[in-house]
Amino acid sequence: MSDKQPTTEMPTTYDPKASEAKWYDYWMEGKYFEAGKRPSAKTYTIVIPPPNVTGMLHIGHALDFTLQDILIRAKRMQGFDTLWLPGSDHAGIATQTKVEQKLREEGLTRYDLGREKFVEKVWEWKEIYAGTIHEQWAKMGFSLDYSRERFTLDEGLSKAVREVFVRLYEKGLIYRGKKIINWDPAARTALSDIEVEHKEVNGHLYHLQYPLKDGSGFMTVATTRPETMLGDTAVAVHPEDMRYKHLIGQMLILPIVGREIPIIGDEYVEQEFGSGAVKITPAHDPNDFEVGLRHDLPQIVIMDESGVMNNEAGPYQGLDRAVCRKQIVADLQEQGVCIKIEDHVHQVGHSERSGAVVEPYLSTQWFVSMKPLAEVAIEAQRSGKGVNFVPDRFDKIYLQWIENVRDWCISRQLWWGHRIPAWYCDDCGHMHVGRDDLQTCDKCGSTAIRQDEDVLDTWFSSALWPFSTLGWPEQTNDLKRFYPTDVLVTGYDIIYFWVARMIFTALEFTEQIPFKDVLMHGLVRDENGQKMSKSIGNGVDPLEVIEKYGADAMRFMISTSSTPGQDLRFRWEKVEQARNFANKIWNASRFALMNLEGVSIEDVNIDVKLGTADRWILHRLNETSREVKRLIDAYEFGETGRVLTTFIWDDLCDWYIEFAKLNLYGTDAEAKKATQSVLAYVLDRTQRLIHPFMPFISEEIWQHLPHEGDSITLAAWPEYEEKFEAPDALREMELLMGIIRSVRNIRAEVNVPMSKKVELNIKPSGETEAAILSRNEEFISRFCGTSNLEISLSLAAPDKAMTAIVTGAELYLPLAGLLDIDQEIARLEKEIAHLSGEVERVEKKLANEGFVAKAPAKVIDEERAKMADYADKRDKVKARIAELRG
Repeated sequence: MSDKQPTTEMPTTYDPKASEAKWYDYWMEGKYFEAGKRPSAKTYTIVIPPPNVTGMLHIGHALDFTLQDILIRAKRMQGFDTLWLPGSDHAGIATQTKVEQKLREEGLTRYDLGREKFVEKVWEWKEIYAGTIHEQWAKMGFSLDYSRERFTLDEGLSKAVREVFVRLYEKGLIYRGKKIINWDPAARTALSDIEVEHKEVNGHLYHLQYPLKDGSGFMTVATTRPETMLGDTAVAVHPEDMRYKHLIGQMLILPIVGREIPIIGDEYVEQEFGSGAVKITPAHDPNDFEVGLRHDLPQIVIMDESGVMNNEAGPYQGLDRAVCRKQIVADLQEQGVCIKIEDHVHQVGHSERSGAVVEPYLSTQWFVSMKPLAEVAIEAQRSGKGVNFVPDRFDKIYLQWIENVRDWCISRQLWWGHRIPAWYCDDCGHMHVGRDDLQTCDKCGSTAIRQDEDVLDTWFSSALWPFSTLGWPEQTNDLKRFYPTDVLVTGYDIIYFWVARMIFTALEFTEQIPFKDVLMHGLVRDENGQKMSKSIGNGVDPLEVIEKYGADAMRFMISTSSTPGQDLRFRWEKVEQARNFANKIWNASRFALMNLEGVSIEDVNIDVKLGTADRWILHRLNETSREVKRLIDAYEFGETGRVLTTFIWDDLCDWYIEFAKLNLYGTDAEAKKATQSVLAYVLDRTQRLIHPFMPFISEEIWQHLPHEGDSITLAAWPEYEEKFEAPDALREMELLMGIIRSVRNIRAEVNVPMSKKVELNIKPSGETEAAILSRNEEFISRFCGTSNLEISLSLAAPDKAMTAIVTGAELYLPLAGLLDIDQEIARLEKEIAHLSGEVERVEKKLANEGFVAKAPAKVIDEERAKMADYADKRDKVKARIAELRG
């Protein structure tokens, strides 16, 4: 496929299905994606945000990974030693939940299998879905270095996880303690704060009267969770609240239970809120827990791990918490304790994974002390040594979170994951934390030891991903060469889950930030702006898109529709437009190749005398190459798509190829040869520019073109070259294109087909323009379809003629019998309104002090020139209206 004289024959239509599998296999066989082959080159590294092994990749993954692939492919072509490291995440809760669901369908639970057999089942699941993910990566064309693929539970990463756990434990930054945590009663495991999704719920506020022990009255409290009153151990008031100050220290009788509880004074209570009295349930509310510690209150747990009321709940034992609520409210109303029930909208925590209402629950768990780690990260960010967030507004969001971070609950009551490396001796009670599995107690020598049953939060291992995947804690060659990484591409929805934690751990264990940039993209929503979800049924399968339109169309649409930090809407018509763009490239290339038969790479020579159109397209290619590189480096993929589309669709296909036909079909052999060289050169470079976005079609076309090398994946990026600057050719072509476009627009307005010849009179605005038009009469006549063409500086406007004003010339089409003077005046008045709007727009831009202060002098000069040009055109249109009105 690397022959110097490839076949110039291309099928009439592009078939993505036939092309895509072929080229991906070719790339894999050639090992074009493997890093380390350019030892003297600069490195560029991205570690893939590891997808969960829970199922198929969705359209959000397609966006995330496509943006990374664009960066990697562009940098690879720019000569970097690129590493895009693939991998997947074991996803503790999510994966275990999926496997347990599958077991339930078979009438089994994990307890029926036992831990060892259950974990084997999960590994089987992982192998199936890891294979599925591989297939999807291939179908989407991702240029991943599979030789370095990692999994969060593989041996190397497991070693890194233990190393981090032990080091943090030895520094006192990991501890085991009894605290209120977020409990998922469906998955029966602890959750961290950021695994809780708060949803607005229509609930009730229950007003309860607790009688004073001495019979002198009642204290009224309000609660949204009346079932938790069974665990109340106090009622708190503000110590300075004059309504209750005299009651502090007295006892209340807890209704139903009959337990005596004290009235306490604590500044946590807001005097102005509700009755100013708050029930305190230390085992089922995080704030109450803190109050309970300050006042040495009992901690009474009233339900079990499944959300079922336990023996502390008295007569309600065995009831589900939701059923208990209904029953206890009925009983309290019957006893006259519940005096009022109000409708109340409030935020209720739900498990991100199971969807169950989260229970604040007193439990013994493992925690990371976050403040010391956060302080280092905050200092790095504020001193300018931190990561660069794109868009930069996420810097503030990130800092706000880490400045207020709470200790991280890292233990999970699961069987799938990294088991906590702690062992307990049943004989002497000693706890050992270490890197290696323990067989005997290191204090008393007993063999009656057992490892902690819990596993670590999935995000604990994911937090190490940028350096553990490169071999840390070993100082491997890959770690030395490819770390820190260059950019993390991820959705803004996991800035707390993952991004912040990677920064904490990297600074702690490598003393470096894990990546230079963090590109935050938005969510892919449906066409109505709704979040995609299985329950709504509005999700989009990327493989379905590929099946219908091809991978390149999906990649181009989804990447160029994105703006950093903003959500995007998936629209099928946009995919169709991207497919049409691919077809446009294919058809243009096919036409070109029909005219390049016999042309080899040695024949391509652009250092010869070139025509205006040839010099112009090289100038535009040069500008586009520079702009595309700048925009990709700035992560402005949407703008990159616009620039590429303008160049390829408009400049190359609609204009240059049409102009090139004159030489390709003409009798001047030298001009033909020059145009063939330019056409081959420009098409080659165009495929390179589009390759990061559309890898398959660009490889297919490039292999047909005269080229050097085995694959476009390693072809050099088209760099900006000053020798291609041709402002004179640009000015000349803009004048010609302006005239042709205007004449065609006028023809369309009055329904004069191109097959019907018309008379065209052109009045150039000066000698330079006159010379340009004179030497391009053949172009103008051909593309405007003229029967008679007059170009004159002294031209007088015909009485009855359609008029157009372009930069550098006035155009008149005497369309006898076709022109309605009133309609022409109305058309020209619309043109005046348009030009006045443009003048006003530029005036406002130049009046903006912020723009003038920041914009380069060249840009300001260009804007002033635009304004002058618009004003000049407007004046000429006004003059023409005056002439028509006579």
